[in-house]
Amino acid sequence: MQRPEKCLVVFFGMVATGKSYLASAWARERGIPYYNSDRVRKSLAGVAAEQTQQEGMEQGIYGPEFTRRTYDCLLQYAWSHLQGQDSCCVVLDGSYQAVAERHRLRSACAGRVRLLMVHCVCPEAVVKKRLQIRSSDPHAVSDGNWEIYCSQRRRFQGFSPEEEVLEIDTDAPLRELMVLMTRRFEAGAAPRVPGDLDSPPTSSNPNHGIT
Repeated sequence: MQRPEKCLVVFFGMVATGKSYLASAWARERGIPYYNSDRVRKSLAGVAAEQTQQEGMEQGIYGPEFTRRTYDCLLQYAWSHLQGQDSCCVVLDGSYQAVAERHRLRSACAGRVRLLMVHCVCPEAVVKKRLQIRSSDPHAVSDGNWEIYCSQRRRFQGFSPEEEVLEIDTDAPLRELMVLMTRRFEAGAAPRVPGDLDSPPTSSNPNHGIT
């Protein structure tokens, strides 16, 4: 069956699960547009990408209103490429913790653009190690830390029955992940059926988790 030529690939998951590392590398190798939520957020705020923000969770540029602007902007950037072109692929990179936020993507793409949701996961020991390395990296863009990871873990909303998700454990060499990602993408990325693998716990508040 012929697949739509326009495609939006969204790498998502909690902090330090390797989504930005894999997403940026995969987009760069294929020469396609890539937008990262941390960079877009800080650009909207008028601060340098590498400038650390000390604001608490859900405050300042991480508050609900600014987060809404950030995710709206991500979709607008993607659509600026996808509209009016016969063939195009765009990569977005963000947490997309809420079912409602992921539903917005599906609604925007329905019948017009192929959507591939790539959920990045890894063991917590790997998360801790990555966060330790990031804390001493002057070029790090994300402000994520262990406290934020634990908060996201509590609030991350599990997948609804209609969601089709490709889940990738990023605790592997980048080249292996790139090969796996490309193979699944070109094969149509037969999705993980929700329930086949353990999902993060579901929050009872549908407005939580949009970071």
